[in-house]
Amino acid sequence: MADGAEAGTVRSGTPDRGCTKAAEIAAEGVAFPPPGTPGKGPHNSWRNHFLTLLDRLPTPIAVCRADGGVLIANPAMAGEWGVAPGRLCGRNLLDLFRPRDTAQLDRLTEALRLGRRSRYPVAVGWRGTDGVARQGELSLDPVGDPSARPPALLALLKVREPAAPPPAPRGRVSPVEGRILALAAGGATTAAIGSALGLTVDGVNYHLSRLARRWRVQGRTALVARAYVLGVLEPGSWPPRAV
Repeated sequence: MADGAEAGTVRSGTPDRGCTKAAEIAAEGVAFPPPGTPGKGPHNSWRNHFLTLLDRLPTPIAVCRADGGVLIANPAMAGEWGVAPGRLCGRNLLDLFRPRDTAQLDRLTEALRLGRRSRYPVAVGWRGTDGVARQGELSLDPVGDPSARPPALLALLKVREPAAPPPAPRGRVSPVEGRILALAAGGATTAAIGSALGLTVDGVNYHLSRLARRWRVQGRTALVARAYVLGVLEPGSWPPRAV
């Protein structure tokens, strides 16, 4: 990403050098109280306070140029990529995050060109260090001296957590069916199941056939496996028992 990017543009590019100096520029670009403000201490004190606060915030945050080049990033932002914060310096936000709607970028570019100052959300996607696709929203705020054209951008990332998986379906069986399945899972024969429950062999086979039709499986082994999948039989218990 070149330093001479056109004012009011956001685009991808190659990394810059001079990260330490860029971090200082980023801090200077944020609106600190003017030097000598009563009770506030010198300018450098506020800059150091800003950098310390940035490091401690759990929200992923970066300060970048108007063309997207990262000037400084906090540990939470760098953690999305499994690197130290300094490794993001000079990278471009558009190389890190994939905008889902380019029209949102067009609106931001036009707003920067016109000198408007507001918060601009950009829906983005990226692939985390674990290889899993993630989604979220970058909120981009022009910051720094109002006369600066183009201004620096404060980028806050809101990670959209994946929806919790739906609960596993549970099978509904009668108490007798549950006991039959538990005995079958333990290896009992049809005759042994009938003897334990006071049923005839035909009665046991009737219940087993009925369950097989309901769950659309064939054979006793598949029936028992399906019972575990549906939460009818308690995992990890021996002898097997119905939940």
